[in-house]
Amino acid sequence: SRMAARRNLYIVMAAMMAPFLVTGARAHPHVWIEMQSDVVFTEDGLIKGVDLEWTFDDAYTQMALEGLDVDGDGLYSQEELAPLTKENISSLKDYDYFIVMRASGEQQKIGEVTDFGQIWSNNKLTLHLQVPLEKPIDPKTNEFMFKVYDPEFFIAIDYVKDDPVDIVGKMPVSCTLVVKPLPTDAELDQTRTMLSEKGKDWKPEVSEDFGAMFAQAVSIACRA
Repeated sequence: SRMAARRNLYIVMAAMMAPFLVTGARAHPHVWIEMQSDVVFTEDGLIKGVDLEWTFDDAYTQMALEGLDVDGDGLYSQEELAPLTKENISSLKDYDYFIVMRASGEQQKIGEVTDFGQIWSNNKLTLHLQVPLEKPIDPKTNEFMFKVYDPEFFIAIDYVKDDPVDIVGKMPVSCTLVVKPLPTDAELDQTRTMLSEKGKDWKPEVSEDFGAMFAQAVSIACRA
């Protein structure tokens, strides 16, 4: 429905409203997501994209599910979640699905997301999607790196503690996957201090959005 679409746009794509709600160093998230991701390889050892699995916080879940239990059985089936899921993916497309993928430092174009779904289980709402690269990357000649984040930091996307990132397919034996650590409190304080000294019209460098400062990078590098 139009009401459900509006509600979903407000929460899932809350970054659209962030400029009106947050400024500079006072920016803080209003929606929380726990994430697990997989780097997807082809049979030939090329990276073709990244699988993302997002579990939403309870407050978002309650709002997003409002009115979707069509048969009133207290459960949310795939069919009942389908309109919400479709709206999620449609909305996220405008923001490149909150993922930035790079090859040797250069941002890569992504393709259309066609593999996606959403489930409700144990009172948790989880969305999964595979974000494909427009052109697969050979990690043996280009170091691959990606970050997942809301550029305006309205939505906090944090990795789960156990097995946050994995491999799907055949990664070349010479390659290593590394999940970079989160910035320390001291580093974040330094960033906040820097931001507080900037004018309200200041923007980060084009290569890194504000939200990227709080995101863990994942890289795959290979020995020569």
